[in-house]
Amino acid sequence: MAKKKRLRLIAEMARKIRAYRELKSRPRESQKYALDYETMKRPHTGKTLPVLAWEDVRRESRLFSLLAGMKTFGLGRLFTRKSWIEEHPAEPSYWQISKVKVDYTAENMDHGKAWGILNFKGNKETEVKEIDQVMYHDWRLIPKHLEHQFTDFKPLPAPPPRSVTYPPLLRAMILAQQRKTGTMIEEPALPLERQVTLNKDYFKMKEQERRNREGTPV
Repeated sequence: MAKKKRLRLIAEMARKIRAYRELKSRPRESQKYALDYETMKRPHTGKTLPVLAWEDVRRESRLFSLLAGMKTFGLGRLFTRKSWIEEHPAEPSYWQISKVKVDYTAENMDHGKAWGILNFKGNKETEVKEIDQVMYHDWRLIPKHLEHQFTDFKPLPAPPPRSVTYPPLLRAMILAQQRKTGTMIEEPALPLERQVTLNKDYFKMKEQERRNREGTPV
């Protein structure tokens, strides 16, 4: 008969207490991402921000620094980032805020978590996701009179595929031949368009074909 397993209630309770104390002692985001703007160091970790980020830290704002001064914490408004504007000037990217959870223990209530719908380079997602990198100093509020420039943008259609994969058997034969000859290249693909090299011989051939069709003048 199998021996009945004894329940160690005290050990289980001690484990739960340790887990609860670790959770309570975990630093809040307002403590973790606090910054001394004179030394550019985070007091909690003692790490110094990269020198290239100092200019943005002094001139730009974090997401919750903008949300804290807005009515209903910016629900429904659009926010973009300086890095997106610089990297994709012709393809607008932004977050639309749908939910905000503020850390009320922060001094200016400028920390917390936010959720929204991402529209990256004109491709709008349908699922609400948590916004990452809210502590970065490059967030910008899109004014209401400019929102239509972001929301009315239509991305260009994706170009048609120029190649397709080979059938499984033919692909396996090509890969086996490459291994045999020792000339391993990228994944073999079958081009959908005729590859033409525009050199002198090509134009001479086209001219000869034209003459053959039209015939020689009498």
